[in-house]
Amino acid sequence: MNRSKQDASRRSIAVGSDFLQLDAGEAPAGGLSDWLAGRLRRAMADGRLPVGGRLPATRVLAAELGVSRGVVTEAYQRLREEGHVAGRGRAGTVVVAVPATPPRPLGPPRATAPGELFAAEPMADVFDALRAAPARIDLSPGLPDLAAFPRTAWLRAERSVLAGLSAADLGYGDPRGALALRTAVVHWLARNRGIRADPGEVLIVSGTAQALGLLAHVLGREGVDEVAVEDPGSLGARQHLGDAGMRTPPVTVDAEGVRVDELRALGAPVVLLTPAHQFPTGVVLGGRRRRALLDWARDGGLVVEDDYDAEHRYDRSPVPAVRSVLAERVFYAGSVSKLLAPALRVGWLLAPPRYRDALVDAKRFADLGNAVLPQLVLAALMESGAMERHLRLLRTRHRRRRDAMVEAIAAHLPGAVAHGAAAGLHLMVTYAAGPADTDLAAAALARGVKVQPLSWHTQRPGPQGLVMGYAARTPAEIGEGVAVLGGVLRDWTGN
Repeated sequence: MNRSKQDASRRSIAVGSDFLQLDAGEAPAGGLSDWLAGRLRRAMADGRLPVGGRLPATRVLAAELGVSRGVVTEAYQRLREEGHVAGRGRAGTVVVAVPATPPRPLGPPRATAPGELFAAEPMADVFDALRAAPARIDLSPGLPDLAAFPRTAWLRAERSVLAGLSAADLGYGDPRGALALRTAVVHWLARNRGIRADPGEVLIVSGTAQALGLLAHVLGREGVDEVAVEDPGSLGARQHLGDAGMRTPPVTVDAEGVRVDELRALGAPVVLLTPAHQFPTGVVLGGRRRRALLDWARDGGLVVEDDYDAEHRYDRSPVPAVRSVLAERVFYAGSVSKLLAPALRVGWLLAPPRYRDALVDAKRFADLGNAVLPQLVLAALMESGAMERHLRLLRTRHRRRRDAMVEAIAAHLPGAVAHGAAAGLHLMVTYAAGPADTDLAAAALARGVKVQPLSWHTQRPGPQGLVMGYAARTPAEIGEGVAVLGGVLRDWTGN
C-alpha cells in the first residue's frame, strides 16, 4: 500500500536526514515512496551507496524525514524486489547490487591511454594521471620501498604517545608544529646533515610541496616574481612555483651541478636547488661550484635548498647541506616522504631570520598547522633511533635494487648511459638512437611498464632519456621492466 497520501500533511514538519542529505520536502505530492526509492537508486549508481553499504533502519529514517515508517518500508521493499538491497538480520538492509546507470563524472575526463598521457605538454594533473594509469611494473621515480614501512615501530610509538597524552594535547596545535617534532628534527639534522639549529627555527609543513607554496607566497609579497630552477630539474617543483605565480627561468646543470655563472648572468633573486643529489641527473654540487654559490648568496641572492634524497647514498661520502654554512641566506626544506612514506605528508622548513614570522603566518592561514598526533608519533620514532635503523635497512635494500637496474640497463639497453647511481632512489638514463622519450614512455606503459620521460623535467632541448625509480620494486621486477624497455627500443630501431 502506498503510504504517501497519509503522510502529505506531515511533510511540512520534516527536518531532513543527514543520510544522503534527504529532504522529504523535495518529494512530489503523493509520491514519497517513489521519490525515496529513486534517491536511493541514484546514490547506488553514483557510488555514494556502494555494494556492502548499509541503509538506516526504517524507523530511524522515517523519524528523520518526518514520514511514517510505512513510506520507508515500501521504498526498501521496491529495492529488494529489484535486487538492489537485501535484509541481513542484525546488519540491517544492505546494498547487494547497484543499478547499471553509470555514475556522473565528478570532474573533467582524465587521459588514461598511454599515447594521450604523453602526447602533449604535461598539465597540472599529469602525475596524478600517471599514478592512476595501470601498470604491471611501476618504475616511477620518487618512491622508497613502501613495503618496508616500519609498521611495528610506528604502532609502538603511537601507543606510547597516546598513553601519555592529556586532554589538552588534543586541541589545536602550534602552527609552527609540535615542539616535540621540531626538537626531533633539529637533532636529526645535526646528526645527519651537519645543520645546527634551534627548534624555534623549524616550521613543520605538509611536505616540500607546501614549503615551496609558502615560500612563493611570502617572497611574492616582497615583490619577488621569479625563482630560478635547475635544468634539467623537477617538473613538479616548477608546477608548484608556477601555480603560486612565480616564473621559473632555467639554469643549466652539468657534471659539477648548477652553473653559477649562468645564475649570475640571469639576475634572478632566488634559486631552487637540489645540491646533495640533483634531480634528475643525480650529480652533487661540486666544491668549486658550491663556493661560487655561497659568494652569489652573500652578494644578495637567496637559495632554496631542497635536500632531496640526501640520506640515500651508497658509493660516495656524505656532503654537508648548504644551509650548514650559510644559514642567513638559505631556506632549507626536507621531508620524510623518501625516508618513510609520502602518505605522511610531513616535512620541515628552516628559513633565514627575517622570513620566519611571515612563513609562520602563511602556514597558520593555510591550515592552522599540521595534524598534531602524527607529528608526535614521528618525533618519538626519530628520537628513539628507529628512524636511523630503518634508514640502514633501506640503504641495504635500495643498493641491491640499484645494482639490479644498472645491470639490467647494461644487458637490455646497449648504448644507453645511466646517471646518478651513487645515491638516491632513481637513475636518469639517456640514449642516442631511438624514439622521442615521450613515445618510448608511452610504448612502455602500453606494455605494462611505467617510467617518466626526461623531457618532462627539462625546459630546453636536451638528450632523450628516461627517469626510472628502483627503490619500490624487486630486482626481478626491475630486470623485467628494463627488458621491456629494451624490447620497445629494438622494435623501434629494428636492431
